[in-house]
Amino acid sequence: MSLARRCSRTPCGRPAVSTLTYVYADQTAVLGPLSTYAEPHAYDLCEQHGQRLSAPRGWEVLRLARDTRDRGPSDDDLLALADAVREAARPLPPRAPEPSVEGSRETGRRGHLRVLTSE
Repeated sequence: MSLARRCSRTPCGRPAVSTLTYVYADQTAVLGPLSTYAEPHAYDLCEQHGQRLSAPRGWEVLRLARDTRDRGPSDDDLLALADAVREAARPLPPRAPEPSVEGSRETGRRGHLRVLTSE
């Protein structure tokens, strides 16, 4: 099974490059860049079907420009990743000794609980 999304037109098997949605209240068909996720009420179209798209009489077709550049990780993504690695590699600060209760001493521990005995 291919992970690439295909054109929603039944006989077409070409890869999808744009997504078609309808705004019924405005009588508008919006053809934009391929959405991140496949939506149940949207149609993924290949280049050919996207160019030949027509809307019902009285409707407007709004075509949003597609960004055809290959978008790899941005500088912001790389800097965030580098900061996260630096933060994970930073040594933990030394723990301050816990204050002792006067007149008692710690004889045992269980998790966050301490066993104190009086002198």
